[in-house]
Formats: sequence, structure tokens, C-alpha cells
Amino acid sequence: MDFKNAEELLRICGEEKLPISEVMREREIELGEITGDEADQRMGNVLRIMRDSAKTPIEKPGRSMGGLIGGESRKLYDRHVAGSSICGSFLGRAIIYAMGVLETNSSMGLIVAAPTAGSAGIVPGLLLAAQEEYDMEDSHLIKALFNAGAIGYLAMRNATVAGAVGGCQAEVGVASAMAASAVVELLGGTPEQCLDAASTVMMNMLGLVCDPVGGLVEYPCQNRNAAGVANGLIAAEIALSGIRQRIPFDEMLAIMYSVGKTLPASLRETAKGGCATAPSACGMCTQHCA
Repeated sequence: MDFKNAEELLRICGEEKLPISEVMREREIELGEITGDEADQRMGNVLRIMRDSAKTPIEKPGRSMGGLIGGESRKLYDRHVAGSSICGSFLGRAIIYAMGVLETNSSMGLIVAAPTAGSAGIVPGLLLAAQEEYDMEDSHLIKALFNAGAIGYLAMRNATVAGAVGGCQAEVGVASAMAASAVVELLGGTPEQCLDAASTVMMNMLGLVCDPVGGLVEYPCQNRNAAGVANGLIAAEIALSGIRQRIPFDEMLAIMYSVGKTLPASLRETAKGGCATAPSACGMCTQHCA
């Protein structure tokens, strides 16, 4: 069940008549020398941590270690329950949860790097919102997480998920691709549609720079996680509508990696370019980041 690229993954899905999630699950069982129950239990623990990290800041808002964020998910939640959200039920909740995870991360709470700490809110944000929107059992989300894992694995094997190497397109971009693919399968899409959605996300976020204010994984990272869930949901909708992506996921990963390597060092997590150099950002660092 091992695969090196998306083309091989699709071939296995076709030959075995399996969804991406099950191919990835079988791969983990074989390579990890564990049982199916053990694989599901481990992913169930991942889901538990994701849920806790997304929802705790809503219940107990607090400031981040760097002082740049804190309380945003609670404000969004209050607006949502008041019926004032302009994003609707699904996307509105996804944004709340995505931003909440970044608050947990920046206050030294436990998160799941999916695929990185700076992009950790996107996969749980979209999947938890989908669960509530469609009244799904945890078992469905566990399968979806195996799907997301396959996309992350392909990105790590064939490109990068590090902002220091490829910019934020490699972090938030890949996380959004993981989430989009997982949601497509969750809602009945084919393996081809899952990878189409992942490719569309990478296309839409191509060139996104990594410019953390003060070098902290707080701002603008939190806002970009919110943008990431929106991008993932858009890509899923496009794919589920039967609109094909003209550039395969393998090619899009190669393009992302190439673009990332051409970004100047100032735009790859060094805090020496982009938003990190705005006078207001430097002022915030004087106040909070010293």
C-alpha cells in the first residue's frame, strides 16, 4: 500500500477500489506493524487533541506567550451564536476553531501539528465544523484524518511543509490542501476529486510568504489559518461540483516547492520581510515581544 506520489496513490485507489483514507490507513498498519484497531485509536487520540485545542480558547480565552493574540476565537464565537456571522454556519464555525487552535499553540497548549504548528488550526477547523454541520460520528472524522495524512505525507516526501524552506504556502497551503481533500472524501467525493481539491488549494495559495511578526507563530499566522479553511472549503466545493483541476497534485507540489526556493530569505520565516517589517508590527514587538 506504500506510494511515492499522488499518481501512485490514485492507481492503488483504483485497483483496490478503496478511498484515500483506507489506503493511507493500510499503509500505516503495514509500515508501523500495528493492528487496525491500534491505528484507529492513535488517530482517535489525534482527533481528541485537535478538538480540545480548538475549543478550549472559546471557553477560557487568554493571551498568548508573545502577547500578540488571544481571545479572537471567543469574539468570533459570540458573534456566531448571536446570528451575526456573515460567513454562514459551516465556514463560520471552521474559522472559529482554526483561530482557536492557534491561540492554544501560542499559549503553550497541546496541539497536533497538521502539518506544522503554524498551520495547525486548518485541518481541525474544517473537519470539526463539518462534523457539526452534518451531524457526523467521530469515526467519520478519523477516516478523514487518514485522508489528510496522505496529502501531508506526499507534501513532505516530494516538496516541503516548512515555512523556512517554502514560505507560508508550504505550511498554510499544505494544511489547506489536507483539509480540502479530507472534506471532499467526508462528503462522498472520489479520490480524484480529493486530489483535485488539494491541487486547487495549492494553486490558490501559491507564493504565500512566511513573515511572522517578532518571529512568533502568532500573527499573521492566526489570520492565515482562518483564510486557509475558507480556501479549503472553496476548493472542496469546486471539486465536488465535478470541476476538474487541470494541473495534477504532483505537478502542483513541484511548482510550490520551486516557487518556495525562489522566495528571498526575508520572506521565509526570518521575520525580516513582509508584515514583520511594518512599523506597527515593530511597535507591537517593542511592547509585547521583548
